[in-house]
Amino acid sequence: MLPSSANALHTTRTNLAGSGPVVRVMLVDDSAVIRGLIKRMLDPEPDIEVVASVSNGELAVKRLEAGGIDVIVLDIEMPVMDGLTALPKLIAIDPKIKIIMASTLTLENAEISIEAMKMGAADYVPKPTSTAQIGGASEFRDGIIGKIKALGKSSLRTAAAPRAGAAPDALKAGKESPSSRLAIVAGNIQLRPSPARFPPEVVAIGSSTGGPQALFEVLKNITASVQVPILITQHMPPSFTAILAKHITNAVGRECKEGVDGEVIKPGRIYLAPGDYHMTVESQGLNKVVRLDQNPPENFCRPAVDPMFRSIAKTYGGRVLSVVLTGMGSDGSRGAQQIADGGGTVIAQDEKSCVVWGMPGATAALGICSALLPLDQIASFINNFVTKGRA
Repeated sequence: MLPSSANALHTTRTNLAGSGPVVRVMLVDDSAVIRGLIKRMLDPEPDIEVVASVSNGELAVKRLEAGGIDVIVLDIEMPVMDGLTALPKLIAIDPKIKIIMASTLTLENAEISIEAMKMGAADYVPKPTSTAQIGGASEFRDGIIGKIKALGKSSLRTAAAPRAGAAPDALKAGKESPSSRLAIVAGNIQLRPSPARFPPEVVAIGSSTGGPQALFEVLKNITASVQVPILITQHMPPSFTAILAKHITNAVGRECKEGVDGEVIKPGRIYLAPGDYHMTVESQGLNKVVRLDQNPPENFCRPAVDPMFRSIAKTYGGRVLSVVLTGMGSDGSRGAQQIADGGGTVIAQDEKSCVVWGMPGATAALGICSALLPLDQIASFINNFVTKGRA
């Protein structure tokens, strides 16, 4: 539990413009220069306030005990107490705190960042290696601002939820699709019965913010009887995806590897899109093969989920089970629409169990999901659907 002083401070505050809650941030980095540069990036944002700036993990733990913090940007390498040591202590003080690990793009730091996300960090941000790079890096600035806002407000809907019985956007626009015609109302989200007549031949998973933790939870509980290939796109840079694949292999007891261009897709394998490459699938005779490309980013991402979903809809037809897990933005929703329109089945993680309900929320809003499930029920759905052809 939070101490009483923290509870007193843990109240919703609005920015001066009155447009919404302010996300309160603590910066933790041993470089005062880096902290100052990041603070100057965040200061112009009316819905972000840097309320603390400290130089090591020990000071961060002491400051968090006073409460009033929503998001922590936590450096990995620091004196006195490093980020990985501080992480479980911070989560113990406030289990709801959102922590973004900040690390330079090295294999060692990628390994530590993946470990941190397994321990409960919500996300990571690749930190430029010099103050000059940080000062001029619009990609870093946009990334850290977007993640802070998404994580800080993840418990609130940033857009109005569709009311019960509301028609999907496709119907409102007069662009009715087969999947939207099948939609039925379930609360304030429309669900549709799965149209599948046969068990799927492939499972396709898309994820982003909070995705590594979600992937470990889902994949470790998929039974050995599920022998269809599993294809995954997780938003990550190159050095991170190789490490994530290794951690998945070790955690779930099933081989996970980065996809290789031209590789024949085999039953029972897990293929992960490598960082900076879109991973798609194409038919080659009787085989399905992996294709990698560096076409422009989609939804500001490469790899992106939409290209993978589109290609799988084209090559596998209706024999697809697609799963949209936690993540900011809307990547995967358009590709999932094509899977649904082709007779495939779409499910998504529910809002309560998501770190950020952006991607699954955008998919659910289209009325194409056959189920919205808590994270701990998704593997069971996959097991039953693949082996028995039903939920």
